[in-house]
Amino acid sequence: MRKINEIIVHCTATPAGREVTAAEVDRWHRARGFERIGYHFLVGLDGTVETGRPVEVAGAHCKGRNMTSIGVAYAGGLDAQGHPADTRTPEQRRALIELISALLRRFPGARVHSHRDFAAKACPCFDATTEYSRL
Repeated sequence: MRKINEIIVHCTATPAGREVTAAEVDRWHRARGFERIGYHFLVGLDGTVETGRPVEVAGAHCKGRNMTSIGVAYAGGLDAQGHPADTRTPEQRRALIELISALLRRFPGARVHSHRDFAAKACPCFDATTEYSRL
């Protein structure tokens, strides 16, 4: 198993209320030349957590950090006008806390970050670094 130092939180940059599946993100990422979906986990609107890449395999979600991180994304991140917004449903909020907590137990010493901490993007459209700092 590779050494995991970070859990990096993303959004799919899709409008609020639009469900997105791991299979759909896989198609998007393959179209961009990726081997497969870049995230390790995707949280749907109802809180369902889908597995993307196996955690044993480096992701393709945050340039320069993929080898030592786990990528977690939630469906959403844009308002109706296409602007960055925290669109997480209550179910997604609960599922993200449960998933990230489980990952922190599995990978002691890992820290949670927003994708925007490492890229000039709004992703995940909320401050995951601060929000999950107490997990």
